[in-house]
Amino acid sequence: MLDPDHPFFAAAWRRWAVVGVCTLWALMEASRGAWIWAAGAGAAGAYAAWALLLSPKARRSPPR
Repeated sequence: MLDPDHPFFAAAWRRWAVVGVCTLWALMEASRGAWIWAAGAGAAGAYAAWALLLSPKARRSPPR
């Protein structure tokens, strides 16, 4: 679903921003006691971190 080769993710800061926004959203939801939404946002952040930062495909396409 998230393609690290897409031109939008060419800049490294955008990759980190997507992961950061999802993580912060999960923390905000958890602080308000909305555990289901926190889990969903946390899962989205974990998937974004894998797809955009950690996966072998992401490592082959270095950010510009």
